Amino acid sequence: MSFTRRKFLTTAALTSTASLVLGAPSIAKAQSSERFNWRMTNAYSPGSPFYVEGPGSPTDVIAKINAMSGGRLNIQHFSAGELIPALEGFEAVQSGTIQMNAANSYFWSGTTFAAQYFTTVPFGMSFMGHMAWLYHGGGLELWEEVYAPYGMIALPLNNTGVQMTGWFREPIEDIGQLNGLRMRVPGLAGKVYSALGVDARVLPGGEIFPALERGVIDAAEFVGPYQDRRMGLQNAAKFYHTTGWHEPSTTGELLISKQHWDELPDDLKMIVKSACMAACLESVTWSEAVNGEAMTDLVDNHGVTASMLPEPVVSALREATMDTLATEANADPLVRKVHDSYMAFKANHDRWAGASERAWLNDIIGV
Repeated sequence: MSFTRRKFLTTAALTSTASLVLGAPSIAKAQSSERFNWRMTNAYSPGSPFYVEGPGSPTDVIAKINAMSGGRLNIQHFSAGELIPALEGFEAVQSGTIQMNAANSYFWSGTTFAAQYFTTVPFGMSFMGHMAWLYHGGGLELWEEVYAPYGMIALPLNNTGVQMTGWFREPIEDIGQLNGLRMRVPGLAGKVYSALGVDARVLPGGEIFPALERGVIDAAEFVGPYQDRRMGLQNAAKFYHTTGWHEPSTTGELLISKQHWDELPDDLKMIVKSACMAACLESVTWSEAVNGEAMTDLVDNHGVTASMLPEPVVSALREATMDTLATEANADPLVRKVHDSYMAFKANHDRWAGASERAWLNDIIGV
């Protein structure tokens, strides 16, 4: 081969290699410039702290996603009633009308009871335990399996921490008072209360105060001191039963159309997952930061009487909870699979919590 031909081939090879190397950033740049415009509906009313606005809220998650994606995933938010009614997000995402919905999975327990476990379980795990099960105990994989027939996936969106039992016109002193009581309470807790004679009703957040104030209902559960005070529930009832047996830790849900999710590149999927994980921590720490002052204010300045439910009532609720869970698990193999996973993880976590947090609170600092 002549020197001239050898030089030509070498130069051509180098030029070709350089073109590939230089072209790679261009290809990556072209892929990363693809933009997505999505819509997110919400089960909660405009302006609601935690559920719509503020640290760890859906609009906060949207802001995080927008910042991390450089605007490539733009999400428009609609509070309850702005695009669809409050509790129609499941059907809207399933149909592909919208890409995302913010709510709590137990709102859909009438469609698939297994959804209950991904929000909370009465007498179940705390924030620490529930998040540990979801992220490290197979909970997220089960959540995906439960929603697969509906063409959707879900991610933990935020968390309130422990909630309160709720507001009552009259204090509950014995189990007989539950019979005929009209109470706003969603999810499995509603089924449990119903087993003890309560007329359990599911009302969107914006409808709770007027219903309680007008006497349409006799009691209402919402979240905790800060959120409840903001809604003015202390002006509709004065008896506040505290630590909620029904929601020891309440995880929000970001429901996503599987079809649209699959269209996102991997980096945007990771951004959505990371924003939601950050919001879970931010929301529960915000709740812990504001609830103490709110509880003190309600008792000291608003004439509220705060107390635990009597132990016989709690025992009856626990028994009804276990019966209801067993009935639902025996009726559906997928519910049984989720139930067994949750309870097995809970048994291990309870032992650890007993040696760590419970011992610290009860024995070390004496709360």
